[in-house]
Amino acid sequence: MPALSSEEIRKTCVRLHQRIVERFPDSGLSKTCESLATLSEEADNTIAWIGRPNHVIRYSAWLVIALLIASLIRTCVAFHVTFEGMNIADFFQMIDAGFNSVVLLGAAGIFLMTFEIRRKRRRVISSVNKLRSIAHIVDAHQLLKDPNYMAEKRTPHSPDRDLGGYELGRYLDYCSEMLSLCGKIAFLYVQDFDDADANEAVNDLESLTIGLSQKIWQKIVILNSGDN
Repeated sequence: MPALSSEEIRKTCVRLHQRIVERFPDSGLSKTCESLATLSEEADNTIAWIGRPNHVIRYSAWLVIALLIASLIRTCVAFHVTFEGMNIADFFQMIDAGFNSVVLLGAAGIFLMTFEIRRKRRRVISSVNKLRSIAHIVDAHQLLKDPNYMAEKRTPHSPDRDLGGYELGRYLDYCSEMLSLCGKIAFLYVQDFDDADANEAVNDLESLTIGLSQKIWQKIVILNSGDN
């Protein structure tokens, strides 16, 4: 099955950063794209860490579970549980105590067996949140890039408009590409890691970037219609 290549996405991020620097040197957008390129490089290490089984945690979990079971069995043997002289109340009390012990043992087992997954989930969500921050910064960069600025009546507090029509179009294109790359990098984390919470975090980010990108493309459509 075809899969996204982290290497190609990283190259695309680096190339996009170079394009932005060449056209808008020392701009805030170029610095943001540099941060995105850095995150794309860090993604390889995170993905490798997620895919690598942690044998220490797994063996430790099995060892602790085995010790808990052995301790429960030893306790039962030490009490010399017999049914002689036991009334119905004592019987149900013993069943209740045994059931509670099994539930606690099962809860402890589940906690230990899912510890590795929860560590990886936290790592994915933390990485996705960094990409979410990048997406919001990109949105902040394009916020004042209004294609209708040439027809507006300026006020003393109007923001500076130093981009021509073509440059503004390229700037908005770069913003849209960066948002798309945020979603692509995020998907790399869950491409081979099937976890519901991690997938939900990635889906939320993709919904955010799609929504922000739609706003940018509305500006591009207005800009192109004005050129025609």
